[in-house]
Amino acid sequence: MILTNIEGVPGKTIVEHFGIVQGSTVRAKHVGKDIMAGFKNIIGGEIKSYTELLNESRQEAIERMVKQADTLGANAIINVRFATSSITQGAAELFAYGTAVRVE
Repeated sequence: MILTNIEGVPGKTIVEHFGIVQGSTVRAKHVGKDIMAGFKNIIGGEIKSYTELLNESRQEAIERMVKQADTLGANAIINVRFATSSITQGAAELFAYGTAVRVE
């Protein structure tokens, strides 16, 4: 599956349009990670446990979006975007969406 954040795939022609596809995941923070993050807030630096959590969330959302596009018969997703939203204190949704197409 070709994924791109632009309106087409360079060197390819869109021959079929399937519409919007999406994938999302909702993740909650871990209490132990929150304690370590609190320490990092004091001394500064990257909060690696949150970076890992976000990377895992993005990957899961992408996989779900790709699965939906594959089911439709697409071989590419263009205009891929990500969004986040707070669901409740300590939990957030990561949402990936784009346009499923078939290119040749």
